[in-house]
Amino acid sequence: MTTTDWLLLSLLPGVGPRRLAALREHQPQWPLGWLALLPPVARDALRLWLDHPARSPLQAALERALSWETAHPAHHLLTPAHPGWPQLLDPLPDPPPLLWARGDLEALATPGIAIVGSRRPTREGLGNTARFATELAERGFCVVSGMALGIDGRAHRAALDAGGRSIGVLGCGVDVVYPAQHGDLYRRMLDGGGLLLSEHAPGVRANPAFFPRRNRIVTGMTLGVLVVEAAEKSGSLISARLAMEQNREVFTLPGSIHNPQARGCLALLRQGATLVTGVEDILAELEHWGLAAPVARDASSSATRENDDPLLVLLSDSPTPLDVLIELSGHDFGHCQQRLLELELDGWVAQVPGGWVRQPR
Repeated sequence: MTTTDWLLLSLLPGVGPRRLAALREHQPQWPLGWLALLPPVARDALRLWLDHPARSPLQAALERALSWETAHPAHHLLTPAHPGWPQLLDPLPDPPPLLWARGDLEALATPGIAIVGSRRPTREGLGNTARFATELAERGFCVVSGMALGIDGRAHRAALDAGGRSIGVLGCGVDVVYPAQHGDLYRRMLDGGGLLLSEHAPGVRANPAFFPRRNRIVTGMTLGVLVVEAAEKSGSLISARLAMEQNREVFTLPGSIHNPQARGCLALLRQGATLVTGVEDILAELEHWGLAAPVARDASSSATRENDDPLLVLLSDSPTPLDVLIELSGHDFGHCQQRLLELELDGWVAQVPGGWVRQPR
């Protein structure tokens, strides 16, 4: 089957990912085998397109999708017919028949580990996220997450800072920046070897109902998921449950019983998740996947990129107030504050009376 065939199947009325997956198990021939299995409404819609494409409402949607793909080299339509299709999705009970992709498909060529967690993490949680994402990226893994605020965003940034690959799975179209605060991260993903994926067409706005569905892709295309911080009722626990159902490894960090953001992690440990304190613990649990020896990346490349950071360039051993950094860098308050926190967690800067200073390295 071709990309066009899969695109048509994804557009058929009354046929969702779960029904298509069940029909696919019969290995029907295209198109007659599919026509024999599809429910009446979908069958009639496909037959109309096959006989009279110009009269079919599917044709306009098909042309829009194909035009979007050819509009830019970084636009891709991924289906099971595409060589870059993440095959780990195929055994899922409801794999997406189509993924819209924007960015560098090379991100799909390396084994992935999902990192998820709270949208309101503690400083310790952000630091742990950066450490694990950095070390995984340096070992040659692709860091996958959902581009949300908090742990997700920190994981993406740290992987890119380390010169690694990162994939963001969205609950909206790949041309929609959500949340709005991640505009700079969105650009970094596209400019720095990252990849954005979605089962929703370009232009589709974020919807709360989309995010639990997105999580099955985040976990399904990876070897395992690391939950850094999670409250007792959170989307991260949904991801962990999906990962268990998908026979993926679930890792979590121990946390204080007094930290509300650690209670979900403690619950996962009771359910059998693997407690990890370092990347080596994750690698030990992944041995049964038969991975080749991890490829270590040159840590000096990460240091070079950090040294080029516009905020870091402005700092010295004399305190510089935040308002001065905002004026000199041209960035807004939110960007500067978040970036300074990231640099602080990585040991590059420190906040002292009077402003921010650069740490000796």
